Amino acid sequence: MFTGLKIKNIFFILIGSAIFSFGLVHFNMQNNLAEGGFTGITLLLYFVFGWAPAITNLILNIPLFFIGWKLLGRNVFLYTLIGTLGVSVFLAIFQRFQIKMPLYEDLFLAALFAGVFIGIGLGIIFRFGGTTGGVDIIARLAQKYFGWTMGRTMFMFDLCVITLSLITYLNYREAMYTLVVVFIGARVIDFMQEGAYAARGAMIISDKNQEIADKILKEMDRGVTMLKAMGSFTKKERNVLYCVVGKNEIVRLKSVINSVDPHAFVSVTVVHDVLGEGFTLDENKLPVER
Repeated sequence: MFTGLKIKNIFFILIGSAIFSFGLVHFNMQNNLAEGGFTGITLLLYFVFGWAPAITNLILNIPLFFIGWKLLGRNVFLYTLIGTLGVSVFLAIFQRFQIKMPLYEDLFLAALFAGVFIGIGLGIIFRFGGTTGGVDIIARLAQKYFGWTMGRTMFMFDLCVITLSLITYLNYREAMYTLVVVFIGARVIDFMQEGAYAARGAMIISDKNQEIADKILKEMDRGVTMLKAMGSFTKKERNVLYCVVGKNEIVRLKSVINSVDPHAFVSVTVVHDVLGEGFTLDENKLPVER
């Protein structure tokens, strides 16, 4: 059943599940803070009826397991199953063996840590191909079919759940700090999803394109692509250089360009994900271990 799955992915999905569950128990549940998505529903059922989140998490996710299997494929479904079971198991463990962290008098600190732990935990799970079920599956579908970031989709869904929590058991102070948790969690998830291979892309327009390209290749060991372009005003064709470098290399790149042509036009953009030689592959086209 589990053939074709990567042990590394399973390991990190379980690590992410542990981080997520730890934050949920020690910062959300101990300080009466809600959450969004299906997790928020499990907390609502816990605070209102006393039902164990480890159990309700599984019950609520059973219908979505079938959606995940049909629309996301076998491997994602199995990784999701592992993530969901992992969250339930770790929730039960951390509820039984809690570290008391009374932060109710400083809910901002509780909200900050809750958002960070939840965001990191879910971000790790997403990066290694899994979800924890519930709105995570919905968010992954929205990313696949509509191009929405997972953090954005989850934030929208979370607002609906938090509103319901406010009606049932939250006071306004707790609800506002819960929004802080959700916002921080969404930003951390997006950072974890997009920031692993984040880089900078530079468009360079100069009369000394070849000299700049040669120097970048020699001094920085980075490839440069020449693109054909035409000036809107002059109607003349010319080459434009495009180069992708790591975030920590952009200052050096500017220095190299400036040393050849101080008057070059340079446009720098944020590149959220980079695949290929120099980033995810080495010079032998083999995956780079990070």
